[in-house]
Amino acid sequence: MNIIITGASSGVGFEAVLELTLSGKHQVIALARSEDKLGRLLEIAKGLNPDCILYPVAFDIVHDDYADLQQFIATRFNNQIDVLINNAGVLINKPFMQLLESDFVEMLQSNYMGHVRIIQAMVPIMPAGSHILNIGSMGGFQGSAKFTGLSAYSASKGALHTLTECLALELAEQQIKVNCLALGSAQTEMLEQAFPGYESPVMAFQMGKYIADFAISGHQFFNGKILPVALDTP
Repeated sequence: MNIIITGASSGVGFEAVLELTLSGKHQVIALARSEDKLGRLLEIAKGLNPDCILYPVAFDIVHDDYADLQQFIATRFNNQIDVLINNAGVLINKPFMQLLESDFVEMLQSNYMGHVRIIQAMVPIMPAGSHILNIGSMGGFQGSAKFTGLSAYSASKGALHTLTECLALELAEQQIKVNCLALGSAQTEMLEQAFPGYESPVMAFQMGKYIADFAISGHQFFNGKILPVALDTP
């Protein structure tokens, strides 16, 4: 499969890339803003599987021009994407009354609008049977426990959840499946930022493997679903 994953430079995105490239069955374009971290990702992936096909690309899904990325895809992947994993995101932990309008704008741009942009850019080259997998959060999952300081983050993830349901309907005629994994805690830098001192029962590599496996086969069983993936909610 030809796979694109965003937010690949750290956390569960980093681990998902390693899992996807381990078997040698897939070609992966890994997107992130940090060129240095992407270089480290390629080094580790090649160490685990010297024959893996991984293209790390420094790219900002919110601000960069998609023309060059689309040309890169046309050259490397014969202009076809089978799986798009929208994992990129940022987090601001700040009490609601201290949040600035710019904080909400940053959350919506990074956790929602960036995904809107890349989906619109990729759908024209996604064939029937392909899969768009959005990575959401239990913070934006209806009825889940909510936490002080995460209102902007959780609201942006809630928007991504709703987008998932809408796109599953809109893309049904093209036979493109769209799902969202609402992740609970995994031991990542983002978790440590949100909940200092908390230790998750789930390691980043475990969640990364789950994401990779679901991206490949989950759309055989689900479409338009927001699926909670959590042992607990910290």
